[in-house]
Amino acid sequence: MVWPFNHFRKPRQAPRGTIEAIYGMIVTQAREPIFYRDLGVPDTVNGRFDLLLLHLWLLLRRLRTVQSVNQAVNQGATELSQALFDRFCEDMDDNLREMGIGDQTVPKRMRAFGEAFYGRVQAYDQAIEAGGEALAAAICKNILNGTGMDQARRLAAYARATEADLGRTDEATLLRASFKYPPALTEDITR
Repeated sequence: MVWPFNHFRKPRQAPRGTIEAIYGMIVTQAREPIFYRDLGVPDTVNGRFDLLLLHLWLLLRRLRTVQSVNQAVNQGATELSQALFDRFCEDMDDNLREMGIGDQTVPKRMRAFGEAFYGRVQAYDQAIEAGGEALAAAICKNILNGTGMDQARRLAAYARATEADLGRTDEATLLRASFKYPPALTEDITR
C-alpha cells in the first residue's frame, strides 16, 4: 500500500559524501596543470571557473542520459545532478566570500555565475550535437577568450573523449562516485 502522505516527505537526497567525492573529482580534474600549461586555458579565476564548468557540464550531460527501468536509478541521477549543481553554487558563494566580496554583492555575482553556467551548458550542448568544429569554436570563445583554435580543438577532443568515457560508465558506478575522469590528455587527443 502506498502511504497517502508520501508527497509531504522531504525528497531523498544523494548522500553528502557522494556529492563531495564527485565534486572533488570535478575540481581536481579542472585543476590539472596540463590544461593551463599546454592547452592555453588562462590560469586565472575566470579560466579555472570555465574549466570547472566544462567538467561539471560533461558529468551532468551524462546524468541526463540515465534511463533505467529502475525508477530509483532515474531518481538517483536526477537528485545527484541537482545536488552537484547546488554544491557548485555553494562553492562559488564560498569563494566569493573568501575573496572579500560583500554580502550585498554576492547575490549579483551568483546570478552572473548562474547565467554563465546555463549559457555555457546550452552552447556546449548545441555544439556537441552539431559536431565538427562547433565544440572547438564554443570552447575557444568561452574558455580561451577567442584565441588559440588549435588548443580549442585539442580541448574539444578531450571533452568528446571524456563524454565517451562517461557514456561507457554504468549508472550505478556514477551514482556511487566510483568512476574517474579520464587522463587530461592522451597521445591520441594531442595529435
